[in-house]
Amino acid sequence: MLNGKVILVTGGTGSFGHHFVDYVLEHYKPKKVIIYSRDEYKQFVMDNDYKDHRDVLRFFIGDVRDEARLEMAMQGVDYVIHAAALKQVPACEYNPNEAIKTNVNGATNVINASLKAGVKKVVALSTDKAVNPINLYGGTKLVSDKLFCAANAYGGDEGTRFSVVRYGNVAGSRGSVIPFFQNIIDKGGKELPITDYRMTRFWISLEQGVELVIKALEESQGGETFISKIPSFKITDLAEAMLPGCEKPEVGIREGEKLHEIMITREDSLHTYEYEKHYIIYPHYNWWRDRDIIPGGKLVAPEFEYSSGTNTEWLSVEELRQKLKTDLDKH
Repeated sequence: MLNGKVILVTGGTGSFGHHFVDYVLEHYKPKKVIIYSRDEYKQFVMDNDYKDHRDVLRFFIGDVRDEARLEMAMQGVDYVIHAAALKQVPACEYNPNEAIKTNVNGATNVINASLKAGVKKVVALSTDKAVNPINLYGGTKLVSDKLFCAANAYGGDEGTRFSVVRYGNVAGSRGSVIPFFQNIIDKGGKELPITDYRMTRFWISLEQGVELVIKALEESQGGETFISKIPSFKITDLAEAMLPGCEKPEVGIREGEKLHEIMITREDSLHTYEYEKHYIIYPHYNWWRDRDIIPGGKLVAPEFEYSSGTNTEWLSVEELRQKLKTDLDKH
């Protein structure tokens, strides 16, 4: 579906953006892929990394806070992937107004610019922290998710379609625990600190994250939230997989940190359908039509919750060790 199309990625110089470009160039023949971000040096590095694809890649310096610049960048664009955000929990807590400007006002600007430019579909990247948020980052992403889902009311029957994909920290991405542990190991450390021995997380690779976005582009009718079915792991098991036999001192949970990642709440279960490899939370608005539910799904049980702490699929220490090789080494 991306052959001959123009795609714009906000925040496209990050981990997701790099792998999205790799995936699209390998599987499709797009007319153009536009990387929209505010860091000129990262764009310079990425441009050199993809120097053999300069006939396809374009780089726009711009901030999602700037609606006029977004409108200019989106001229002739078919699909938008919104990955730009302030994501660091402590930074958002200390700079709340800046987080709101990027994560909330920026989302509004992306929506308005997409509608004005006649973009076909927009997929916004979300996070588990938007579910029952306990920190400002999660709060801003919850508002962002709501904005994107509600925006479908403005597009009309033939207008822009907006959907959301949700996952936790992608394995190996900046901000995840893996590079934190690896940095300690690289410096010769013999112990890996654990904030809480009970802590669990979901495992999703960059490739799985990109594939979920592609699925949303292909299938969304507007307003859905897509969530991958993925395994869980214990943080203590990850530490053992990365540094066998290491000491694991418990240092206490950080402010704004959760014990488990939650992707689907019990309240959302009333509108959630399970498919072979993913879940979809359908919108609950008066403009939503049941006929737009994608075939092949089954409504989940009442009060179903999708949490890394109560998941049915778990990775062992050895399986984690293998995942670290297969999912991360190639990136």
